[in-house]
Amino acid sequence: MKKLFTLVLIVALFIVSCGGKGQKLRVGATPIPHGDLLNLVKDDLKKEGIDLEVVPYTDYILPNKALADKSIDANFFQHVPYMEDFGKKNHIDMVAVGNIHLEPMALYSKKIKNIKDLKSGDTLIIPNDPTNGGRALILLDKAGIIKLKDNKNLSATPADIVQNPKNLKIVTMSNEQIAPRLDEVAGAIINSNFAIDAKVTKNEIILIEGKDSPYVNVVTVLKENQNDERVKKLVKALQSEKVKKYIEEKYDGRVIPAF
Repeated sequence: MKKLFTLVLIVALFIVSCGGKGQKLRVGATPIPHGDLLNLVKDDLKKEGIDLEVVPYTDYILPNKALADKSIDANFFQHVPYMEDFGKKNHIDMVAVGNIHLEPMALYSKKIKNIKDLKSGDTLIIPNDPTNGGRALILLDKAGIIKLKDNKNLSATPADIVQNPKNLKIVTMSNEQIAPRLDEVAGAIINSNFAIDAKVTKNEIILIEGKDSPYVNVVTVLKENQNDERVKKLVKALQSEKVKKYIEEKYDGRVIPAF
């Protein structure tokens, strides 16, 4: 009887121990603001039985590759147009399961205060990934700096520029390389997360997307996992008033809640 009691006690302690650890959820994210927001809700998720692990990335390719090979359960770094383009080209069936925030893309400069001050032959840097590069060119088109064949084409490249009155040199570069080169050029179009991370200030913005921009950042999973209860709890935590208030107070308009 004593042995049976001891066995029952050991089993009970094992169950309690396992329950205390919670269900593991690995989420890939770029550091700012995505990683910050995930870390903000870690304790909230722990109360829901979820042990959140934030897996950091500094580029826009590896988080989707990791999702495809299932080394992470979800990622949080991209907008839907980029997700769909990447998924199509790399045969990854991904879906967005929650809108979280918007990062308006902006043209930053350390040399001029107004787009009218751009000189003939000046150099501008834009992202080289398909959708963000097109998004940057559309921003320049709408401001009258250049003219594209189609100013709604997210796949536009510098080759699609049909009018360039100031003969600007449009250089493409990976997102993480742009901000460190800002001193060298007249201006650069930078995603807010990379600008914030590189300490590029709001005062250096000379052109910015409107708040009606459709490029909302989302939590992404493989389609087969879209009903994962762990991910549903994650989205609920990220769409809380706590997160909304944090975004509004922390990022000074360069990150906007989208829920």
